[in-house]
Amino acid sequence: MTYGKFAYVYDELMKDVPYDKWVDLVMKNTQKYNIQGKRLLDIACGTGELSIKFAKKGYHVTGVDLSEDMLMVAHSKAADNGMDIQFYQQNMAELEGLGQFDIIGIFCDSLNYLQSEQEVLDTFMHVYEHLDDKGLFIFDVHSIHKILQIFMNQTFTLNDEEISYIWNSYQGEFPNSVEHDLSFFVLDHKSGMYDRYDELHFQRTYPIEIYETWLREAGFEVVEVAADFESVSPQTQSERIIFICRKK
Repeated sequence: MTYGKFAYVYDELMKDVPYDKWVDLVMKNTQKYNIQGKRLLDIACGTGELSIKFAKKGYHVTGVDLSEDMLMVAHSKAADNGMDIQFYQQNMAELEGLGQFDIIGIFCDSLNYLQSEQEVLDTFMHVYEHLDDKGLFIFDVHSIHKILQIFMNQTFTLNDEEISYIWNSYQGEFPNSVEHDLSFFVLDHKSGMYDRYDELHFQRTYPIEIYETWLREAGFEVVEVAADFESVSPQTQSERIIFICRKK
């Protein structure tokens, strides 16, 4: 998944995403686990919305994303905000040469876009290599409940004056996976007509126990598993699973 034209309307479509909750999550756990450094790697940073928010909180942020289009938007937004943030185009499963960090995050269920079990494990291993001793790795994923009961075989729509979309979700090829068939329509102010763009997105998740096994294999200590930005253990109906890990 690289995101094409979608990158240029992403922020408008995602304007209701609770980015501040991820920032609060990182800040709370930075204090809780006595992380002294401020070097933060934002993996799958997209248009840089979270990277900029972290930078405004005093973190020294580096952003990584697979999509060149997303990174072009991120560069522009960081410059507009007067932020000196380094952005790099890399696959999260093949991270290399980025240096060491005190905190590494994969937010907004971005890990679910990896298509294979090996890619997830490779990502964990590369994160481990880039994390300083005792550093924190924080990420979130969709629960199996959300994939199967909320996304599967559902249609979501938005009918707005500037941007509209039709979003159909279907069962994917693998267990606990879903394909999102997205058509969106963007108003061209010059012509007064709407341009149509189509994207196909794939997401796949796994049981919590499988993630924990892979994290331990990569060398991490899983210090906390929570749900939906609450300090509670995941329940049957939980939608977002959050992992807090430390490098041993």
